Amino acid sequence: MTATQQQVVAPQGTRRQPPRRGVGTVVLNTVVGLALAAGAVGLQTLALSTEEKSASLTYVGVKDQVVDAGRFAVRFKRALSAKSVKSSLVTAQTDQVFLVIEAEATVPKTPLKLALPVLLAADGKKYDATDKVTKSDTLSEVWIQPGWWAKGRFVFEVPPSALAGAKAIFQLPAGGFYPEPLQPEAQVDLGIDEAAAKQLASAPAEVFDMSQKKNW
Repeated sequence: MTATQQQVVAPQGTRRQPPRRGVGTVVLNTVVGLALAAGAVGLQTLALSTEEKSASLTYVGVKDQVVDAGRFAVRFKRALSAKSVKSSLVTAQTDQVFLVIEAEATVPKTPLKLALPVLLAADGKKYDATDKVTKSDTLSEVWIQPGWWAKGRFVFEVPPSALAGAKAIFQLPAGGFYPEPLQPEAQVDLGIDEAAAKQLASAPAEVFDMSQKKNW
């Protein structure tokens, strides 16, 4: 056999072992995997519709009950009515009725502020808190701290027909470039039945002072 015809044959019983992956390769693959997983979650969030992004995770309760919404908890104490409301800057009047709700809030760990709540009437109509009352006089301007119940008030200007069966919706302030979907909210039945609604509408206080002592 000539030199050009010679072949090299591997001994029987031996196998070529695949190259071993170093620690750096394993770490890199792990990082890439986590990045892909995070990207998938991000894509799922971006794929949500505008309606889905603005949806809320609602926790319901009633008067004097602690409604735990996860990032915060609220407890509604009582509702009052008035013809006019005195805040730190102005005394506001209405040809409807001012509904003053007194409530308290706490948080499990991260201090935060609540947004001004919304009043949900029995017929489905929603009413924002009145802008006739200085926001700094409401519970929305108080930093709510872990381990403490912060007390405060909110005021709505509504027709008497909106009182019976009304509920207050407490939420976190809107914000952030990428709003978090399914924000928590607490929806509390104010316990205003027809009889209570008539009482609130027919016998409101002449003036309610927002600075008066919170004695609940």
